[in-house]
Amino acid sequence: MAGPRVVIIGAGVVGAALADEISERGWTEVTVVDQGPLPATGGSSSHAPGLVFQTNPSKTMTEMARYTVEKFRSLEVDGKPCFLQVGGLEVATSPERVAELQRRHGWLTSWGIEARLLGPGECVEQHPLVNPDKVLGGLLIPTDGLAKAVLAVEAQIRRATERGVRFLDRHEVLDIRHSESRVTGVLTDRGEIPADIVVCCAGIWGPKIARMAGMNLPLTPLAHQLAWTGPVPALAGRTEEAVLPILRHQDADLYYRERFDGLGIGYYGHRPMPVSADDILSVDDAEEMPSVLKFTEEDFEDAWAETRSLLPATREAKVEEGINGLFSFTTDGLPLLGESPDIKGFWVAEAVWVTHSAGVGRAMAEWLVDGHCSSFDLHECDVNRFEPHQLAPEYVLARDCRNFVEVYDILHPLQPPEDLRPLRTSPFYDRQQELGAFFLEANGWERPQWYEANAGLVEGRSLVTPNDWAARFWSPVVGAEAQVTRETVALYDMTALKRLEVSGRGAAAFLERLCTGKVDKSVGSVTYTLLLDRDGGIRSDITVARLAPDRFQIGANGNLDLDWFTRHLPADGSVTVRDITAGTCCVGLWGPLARQVLQPLTAEDFSREGLKYFRAKQAYIGSVPVTAMRLSYVGELGWELYTTADQGRKLWDTLWEAARPLGGIVAGRGAFNSLRLEKGYRSFGTDMTYEHDPYEAGVDFAVKPDKGDFIGKAALERRRADVRRKLTCLTIDDPHDVVMGKEPVYDGDRPVGYVTSAAFGHTIGKGIAYAWLPAELAIPGHGLRIGYFDRRVEAVVAEEPLFDPTMSRLRG
Repeated sequence: MAGPRVVIIGAGVVGAALADEISERGWTEVTVVDQGPLPATGGSSSHAPGLVFQTNPSKTMTEMARYTVEKFRSLEVDGKPCFLQVGGLEVATSPERVAELQRRHGWLTSWGIEARLLGPGECVEQHPLVNPDKVLGGLLIPTDGLAKAVLAVEAQIRRATERGVRFLDRHEVLDIRHSESRVTGVLTDRGEIPADIVVCCAGIWGPKIARMAGMNLPLTPLAHQLAWTGPVPALAGRTEEAVLPILRHQDADLYYRERFDGLGIGYYGHRPMPVSADDILSVDDAEEMPSVLKFTEEDFEDAWAETRSLLPATREAKVEEGINGLFSFTTDGLPLLGESPDIKGFWVAEAVWVTHSAGVGRAMAEWLVDGHCSSFDLHECDVNRFEPHQLAPEYVLARDCRNFVEVYDILHPLQPPEDLRPLRTSPFYDRQQELGAFFLEANGWERPQWYEANAGLVEGRSLVTPNDWAARFWSPVVGAEAQVTRETVALYDMTALKRLEVSGRGAAAFLERLCTGKVDKSVGSVTYTLLLDRDGGIRSDITVARLAPDRFQIGANGNLDLDWFTRHLPADGSVTVRDITAGTCCVGLWGPLARQVLQPLTAEDFSREGLKYFRAKQAYIGSVPVTAMRLSYVGELGWELYTTADQGRKLWDTLWEAARPLGGIVAGRGAFNSLRLEKGYRSFGTDMTYEHDPYEAGVDFAVKPDKGDFIGKAALERRRADVRRKLTCLTIDDPHDVVMGKEPVYDGDRPVGYVTSAAFGHTIGKGIAYAWLPAELAIPGHGLRIGYFDRRVEAVVAEEPLFDPTMSRLRG
């Protein structure tokens, strides 16, 4: 036996995949427990229809699906295959869906999956049951297909068993044992199993098991309808289980698969039917299996009517059986992976469907064995990504049900949720409402995108109206706000950005160990730096302001930064980390007239020498105590001004009263994003993630290799000499061709990369798109094309930054 003692709870497609992957990497002292019989244990895997569509706006989720396809294709049980690669076909019955399929084709091209768009006749050629008068077009993915989930479970169980993994069925988990915040074992109805690591892969029971370790999972089991027809005459005589492509009719929330001479019909168009994990029946009490509820025929009526319209051959068939099957939904539609923040050694791999199961098994095995995942970027999936309000039961239920309703909807990248708002508001919220703010949501915060009070600024300006898709959740006011920021001065609400405080006698040494830049500098210093993982991948980019010898303020990207700091705290109690976001607020005051606004309001010296670039000081602005940092994410002279939440509105009013006589405005996130791209500033999570290193991402200036050791330093030495891709600035001359992100980039007809962030540059008068490209193509002047719906947009590689390359405005 090798490796630590591992107990995996759940032997469905995720638990079986993890057991297989982790034992393949040499950890064999592994026990898998499940309350049900093997291999069909009674969870979602046991009734899943097995459709594997790889298309996803998330690169990570697509790559996990691709790995699942590749692995399942290699598996068989006694000569029976675990995957039927019949292809996948998505059809459009509306012009809007045709455009959506073009966008989805772009995602697949970006992520390296073969796909092609079809005309109506070609759709019928691929799937002859489809009504040619109803379909306007389609998207074909040849490598999609049907996963035989129970067979895949059995195949992976056999492989893991051969390596020494032990599988125990009919073992109900009663408790997670832990001592001094570390897991010690799993108590079952047949005794206790000692463990150094416990991984919860319990699926729809996940919240119940996680609570035993004090962990709150934002997961809701929801019933989803699946029906099976009797014989369809057009399929008579079929001896193979499936030949036709699996089919999605997303305009009607439907999908289809063959089963010999009948069809399986899945439906998402009915009312949400949530179930508490505590109310799911046991294996012995369930009539069929715990994850299967009674079919509600009345909820399926519209689905059956639409099916007979799309597939006329089904008019001669009947629905003979059906279930309401339970699946896991989360608040953002992504899996829950990672270790408990409180109980070391307790991990979860939850809210994972069959489509991504093998990929998640591999990711978790790498994470556990190697300390990080090398195959996939997991920042979107980390269970510790959520803010506290996102774990509230009311929030979880509402957003999980919303994601069920919207699972097949056409969603714009900026489209905000409609329910449970407002949740978090800055002290300036009522002032922003008075100024006609159009709000989008950011981590629960209401954040202005633009202000209707600035509508009068549009007149007389040369402002571009983008194409219809880019013009959603947009206004010409955005362009005016961007231009006025560069001309005079603007106030920006920066409260939604995460703020942490690191303090204690060991704070400086602690941050030196985690950061790529030198932060143990004089009081008042501000440092832009990176957090790296052990493999040299970027975990975050942050600012570190030293406000006292033993106190630092961190400008962070989200809760994962707090989690990262907390996990690395020294055991001697010399460092404390706390989230100060809710108790503070921030106004960005930026523009060439910013000093004329600020200096008359304070006795402190805010001249160029009085507070240099990337320095901080304590001051009073009027009667409000602030921490002022000479930073600017929009590339203009100015400051981030922080104060406590109770005095935020007074700070806003003081600045606003001083700015208005100078032509100052308030401005929103739309202008902010345009301005930051003109300066080439990266956004973590969009432009760079765990899979990228500083040299590829163009932020190697934040790495100080001559300082002491820091996490990831050794790996960087190896990566610096082998830069094969680069985050690259592209410009687009046609002002109407504003792309949105995730589009494929072509060199000639060859796809070579994908767009990350994009916006129109209202100062430079061009569209801007940052993209990941092979290093040899990142040459200024090189012409490329961006795939945008059914078009190819001309673009060219540009020198960056596009605006103020000498930094004279920032340092003025």
